[in-house]
Amino acid sequence: GHLRSHFGSSHFGPGICSRLLASCSQAFLRSAMKINIANPTTGMQKVFEIDDDKKLLPFFDKRMATEVSGDSLGDEFKGYVFRIAGGNDKQGFPMKQGILCNHRVRLLFKKGMSCYRERRKGCRKRKSVRGCVVGPDLATLSLVLVRKGAEELPGLTDDQRPRRLGPKRASNIRKLFSLEKKDDVRRFVVRREAGKKKKAPKIQRLVT
Repeated sequence: GHLRSHFGSSHFGPGICSRLLASCSQAFLRSAMKINIANPTTGMQKVFEIDDDKKLLPFFDKRMATEVSGDSLGDEFKGYVFRIAGGNDKQGFPMKQGILCNHRVRLLFKKGMSCYRERRKGCRKRKSVRGCVVGPDLATLSLVLVRKGAEELPGLTDDQRPRRLGPKRASNIRKLFSLEKKDDVRRFVVRREAGKKKKAPKIQRLVT
């Protein structure tokens, strides 16, 4: 509205103004969406730029934590399945799980809520966040690889990046190494190099 009144009154005629607005909106829609794919099994992640909106159509109107097939993204993604982990809109506002809309809302945040870090004890703050429904207004979309397809994706599935730190909780160590209750968890702790000696985390919930 401000743009139209400014251009219409001072510099350009209304026809040029409407064409300028149309070209601006087309440029806004054409801008590429970045897709950040994380592979938990290899510990790697890679960013892909997708220019074509048709490739992203299966992701639109889906909520966070939904699993989506990656076949539409290209031939190299055939057979891959991804989970929607989150994203940011073009102004940088993060998606928040549980807000069932595809636009921004202002919420009152307190300690323990996602998208908020408490600066002073007991402090609450009203902030803008993006809803958890995927739409074309997103600048980046974060995906987690759930199932691998036939082809390797260079920089994502073809290499292994070992975790620097292993799990600390006893139940998570059992889960990682497929152990049973009677197995001794202390023998399976991931140790890391620290100069001349090795360090291991103190195991939590060992005697529960």
